[in-house]
Amino acid sequence: MKQDELEIPGLVPASAATARLKPLGQIKRRLIQGSAELQECEADSIVYQHSVLCQTVMPYRNPGETTRLWNRKQGAVCLEIEAGRAFDRRANGFVNLGLPYGPKPRLVFYFLNTEAVRTRCPKVEVGDTLTAFTKRLGLSANGRDLRVMKEQLARFSAARFYFGLPNADGSDTTIKGDIIEGFDLWFPRDERQRVFWPEAVRFSERYFNSLMAHAVPLNERAIALLSHTAMGLDIYTWLAQRLHRVRPGKPGFVSWYNLKDQFGQGFGRMDNFKRKFCDTLRAVHCVYPDARVDMNEQGLIIENSPPPIACRLLSLK
Repeated sequence: MKQDELEIPGLVPASAATARLKPLGQIKRRLIQGSAELQECEADSIVYQHSVLCQTVMPYRNPGETTRLWNRKQGAVCLEIEAGRAFDRRANGFVNLGLPYGPKPRLVFYFLNTEAVRTRCPKVEVGDTLTAFTKRLGLSANGRDLRVMKEQLARFSAARFYFGLPNADGSDTTIKGDIIEGFDLWFPRDERQRVFWPEAVRFSERYFNSLMAHAVPLNERAIALLSHTAMGLDIYTWLAQRLHRVRPGKPGFVSWYNLKDQFGQGFGRMDNFKRKFCDTLRAVHCVYPDARVDMNEQGLIIENSPPPIACRLLSLK
């Protein structure tokens, strides 16, 4: 091991380069303790994400209520999210909803995907099922957590997703990825309350069919333990769909530049991003201990690893 390599506890030996990194705090200790419960995973403790969306990210923080467009580039692929609008009879027309941000819309997305896979139906009735999911994650189902989940559900349901990618022939392709085709939105009776939530959402036929063919199974307990960190959820889902596809004996490599491009939103300096990424990867490794990854001053080395869920357990076809 070279002296300039970075340490991730449980992955590579300690080195002086990482002595400056913060030790595991209370949240990380909870992750280690909770990881013991991850060994057994039944069909009803699996959640799903679409394989393509394991590779893209939403905003980590609120970009501002007046911001209507947000974009991110991962390698050659560009993602743009457009904040949506919803019909409100009280306003005699459509009203603006903000962009989805933070860990909650990610949790909402897993929930919607999982219900669609479970019922094999593109229409998802939210109601009590979202409340039960929130409880299973260890979040408050009667307070702020559920309110934020519902608000982010509305933002996510209204948003439009665009994917741009270059082609080998020199042309560029734009895909309008309408994920949610429609939703039934309930507005609070008290107009001073600005929380709207859908009682039902309908996936587009194109997305639903693609999800049934390309759903990536994730451990619900791992998701619960990472529910406080948007970056942690993004790294976990990315590794879950990526590592088992690495050719055995042929490690892959992702440069720090590309990692920052994908996960470093809001970070200006590379050294600040590296510290945050290393710390978050520690947390992810606590809930995905079979992930074979290593880091050095150039970037991340990834090796073939078993996925967090050994098999789908549920037939998607």
